[in-house]
Parts: sequence; structure tokens; C-alpha cells
Amino acid sequence: MRIGVDVAAEARALVQGLVRAPWGQVSPSVYETGRLVTLTPWLTGHDRRVAYLLRTQRPDGGWGAPEAGYALVPTLSATEALLSVLHADPGGAPAVVAAADAGLERLTGLLPGAGRSRLPDMPAIELIVPSLITLIGRHLLAPPPGLEHRRDLVLPLPAGMDNAKLAMIRAMLASGAVVPQKLLHALEIVGDTARGLPHVRPEATGTIGASPAATAAWLGDRPPADPSDPARWHLETVASWHDGPVPVGYPLTVFERGWVLAWLARAGIPFTTPPELVLSLTAPLGPAGTSAAAGLPADADTTAGALYALALLGAPHSPDALWEYETPTHFCTWAGEDGFSLTTNAHVLEAFGQYLESVGRDRLKEETARRYDATIRKVGDWLCEQQHQDGSWTDRWHASPYYATACCVFALDRFGGGAYTAAVQRARRWVLDTQHPDGSWGRWGGTAEETAYAVQILLLTSSSSGDEPVRAALRAADLLSSALTGDAADEPPALWHDKDLYHPTAIVRAAVLVSAHLLQSATGIAIK
Repeated sequence: MRIGVDVAAEARALVQGLVRAPWGQVSPSVYETGRLVTLTPWLTGHDRRVAYLLRTQRPDGGWGAPEAGYALVPTLSATEALLSVLHADPGGAPAVVAAADAGLERLTGLLPGAGRSRLPDMPAIELIVPSLITLIGRHLLAPPPGLEHRRDLVLPLPAGMDNAKLAMIRAMLASGAVVPQKLLHALEIVGDTARGLPHVRPEATGTIGASPAATAAWLGDRPPADPSDPARWHLETVASWHDGPVPVGYPLTVFERGWVLAWLARAGIPFTTPPELVLSLTAPLGPAGTSAAAGLPADADTTAGALYALALLGAPHSPDALWEYETPTHFCTWAGEDGFSLTTNAHVLEAFGQYLESVGRDRLKEETARRYDATIRKVGDWLCEQQHQDGSWTDRWHASPYYATACCVFALDRFGGGAYTAAVQRARRWVLDTQHPDGSWGRWGGTAEETAYAVQILLLTSSSSGDEPVRAALRAADLLSSALTGDAADEPPALWHDKDLYHPTAIVRAAVLVSAHLLQSATGIAIK
């Protein structure tokens, strides 16, 4: 067992990293990179993006996570991108031909079983899949050399999915109509219609929709006439920072800072917060809260996360902006949300609960305090209603039940006033029952990230199970230590939901660091 990590020093480095990389630290995306290969082949780093697609292809011919539903979007994007490369250069490298062919073969296996109900709940998936299938179909009308045998291949749409919504959005944009801001995050779905749309303008960071793919679609397949075009230099910057490939949602400034700072503070890890980080969380807060970054609409999840962090950092800000997202039963992530998010509601509960504790109810109007109390009960009750029978929770913003369960358990345990003890204990029992033989936890195999959430559930919440949770957590010490010291053998898997799965490096490191801190604190108790 190794937990010899200087947690305080690592926390200081992590916080300073937030300052040095203000747009955030996140893994590249196969989906997003594939869109740049097709949409902006003129952009610096094109060959490196193609090489990235070749390098990240799985042995089965697909891309992305091992589960079929998660593999579909990145496999469609990478395959279409490689076909576009071959059409631009019919004498393309044999490796590109082979990879494209393997991608097509994998898609013939993925799509027939990919009914809409079997696909993961990810942003714009019902628009991305039809748009990419259409593009691949066009390539195969006249297959490039080496792929002539694919001429008659017709990829089917998943059951329950069609082109109607995509056609409607394309027509709306072509007519000059203003669409909801969240659709700009996936502007690439409309193809040539996106190019230079006059009513869509880059943000101060140069992005369109906080998405390299959306920005690339707006720029088009030729360099802009204006050599100083901010959208062009946004893409040049993002591609340079990631050595060619690009992440799926970027920047993610407020989201990253809120999560990292709150998690470190909640665990009691000592660190000094640079004032500019506090400013970056409070300055964007408006009547509807804040967005994760410029180019995205304000949302309840990021708003609640920022508010929770501010309260923990000694700069509490009224959570009243969250009323914008209240529904009769719970809080939506944004107005008109199709579905719901459990982790958004857990963060809302934390925002109200921590504000009440930080400010003190005696400093609030009695009516305000009562409304906050009622909100905490309402959200807490609703979260308990959503708990699975095995004790876990799952959510639309993360592939792993360990993240969703951790979010719900922390909120219920800390601010439920003891009313949700049974739900918390069921979650703890589920964690104990699902530990892998090597001491790790994870959906598709053990990961440091999911193990960190499991360890926190066991060590950061109230226990009625003796020392069993501590002993189970300590079995994970070597894995967590390896993740922090860089000794881990493999790249950490992407588990967070956007158009593609992504890995927010700083956020995940904060989770692992918190778990190492808790393990160090528990060592003297558990090791006999």
C-alpha cells in the first residue's frame, strides 16, 4: 500500500494550474477532431489530426469507449473524416484506406442494434448520428480507391431516429432564424449551412458555441479572408495547445474551477485560492447564473457548482439565480431540458445548503430561510425517489454510476439533516459490494477516477458499518498513488458526457487527490 503523496503540495500545484491554463485542461476528442479534419483541412496540424485518428482506432475497427452505444458517434466521425481525406487525395496512404474500411465494417455491426433507447443520453446525438450517416453515404456513392467494395453499403439510421429534426434546424438557420444558443454547440451538424452565418458571431475567446467543431463549421473549408479572424485564431490556439487534435467542449473555465476548488475545500485540504479564481466564479453570475464558458447558455449545474465553491471559499453569493431552473418536482439544467439530471439537482442542493450554513440563517429573512429549507427537502426527496434499487444513481452527464452516486450521496449526507441516512447507507453498501478484486472500482474495469469517487463515498460520508468501509478504501491506495505520481500504465479513460466522452484532467486529478487525502487521514485507524 502506497499513499505517500504530499497532498498539500499537489493541491497547490493543481490550483496554480487553473491559473496557468485558464481555458481548462481536458483530453482531445475523436469526434471533434474528426470534424476538424473534414471541415477545416487548411488549419495548421491537419496531418497530426489524421495521425491521431489512426492512432486511437480500437482493434475492433471502432473508436471511443468499449460499449457499443458510446462507440457510435466517435466511430462515425472518424470514419467520415478518413473518407474525406481519401476523397481529397485519392492516392492516400494505405493506412488511411485500411482504417476507413475497418471503421465502415465496425459501423455495420454498431448501427443495426443501436436503437434510440439503447444510445447514451449525450448532447445532440439525435442530430449528430443522422448528419454523419448522410455524409458517409455521399462518400460511398463514389468510393475512393481501395474502398470500391463498399459502393453498395447503406448505413441504417438507429431505430427511432430520423432526419426530420436535423432538416428543420438546417432550414431555420438558412432562413436567418435565431436558434437556441445550446444548438450552436453542435453547429457542425448543418454542414455548409453553418458557414459564415451572419447572425452567429464568435465570443470574446473566438469560439462558436464553445466547440472547435462548431467553430470550424462556421469558418468553412477555406481560410477566412480576414487574416485576423478571431474564430480562425481560436482554432489555431486550441489545436496548438493539444498538438493537433482538439477537445469536444472548450473552453470550460467556470466548470473546471468550480469543481476543483469545491472538491478540495470540501475535503479540508489546505490551499490558498488566488483571488483571480474567486473573481472568475463570481463575475459571470447574472440573473440566470452562469455558463460553463463563453459560447454556452447559462445552466443550473455550472451555476450551482460555482455557488457551492464560492460559499466554501468564504465568498458566499446568493443562490437565488437558481430559481430560474425550478420545476414543480426538481431543477432543470436549462429551460426546456429534454430529460433531467440528478447531479445537477445534487449540486443545487449543495448550493442552497452551503449558502445557508456559510451566511447563517439568522442573517436571512425568515421567509427566505424557509424557502431555502423547503428547496433542500424538495430536492432531497426527489433524489431519493430516483435512487436505483441497488443503491446507486446514474446521470446524463457522466458514464459512471460512481460519479452520480457520489454527487447525490455527498449532498444528501451533508445537508439532509439525517433525513436521508437510509439512502446514504444503501449507496455505501452498493459501493462495498461492487469493488473489483484488485481493490478498484469502475464501470468498464477499474479506473482511478471511479475509484476516487468510491473511496470518497466510503470515507467522506457518515458510516454505520464499522471499519469495513475504511479497509475497502485502503485496498485502492496503490491505484490512486500511481495515478497521482504518473506511474499508471494506461491513459485514463474518458467518462464525462458531451458530444463525445471526455476526460477533464484537472477535475479528475482533484478527485483522486481528495481520495489520497482521505486515505492518509484514515491510515492510523485502519492499519492494524
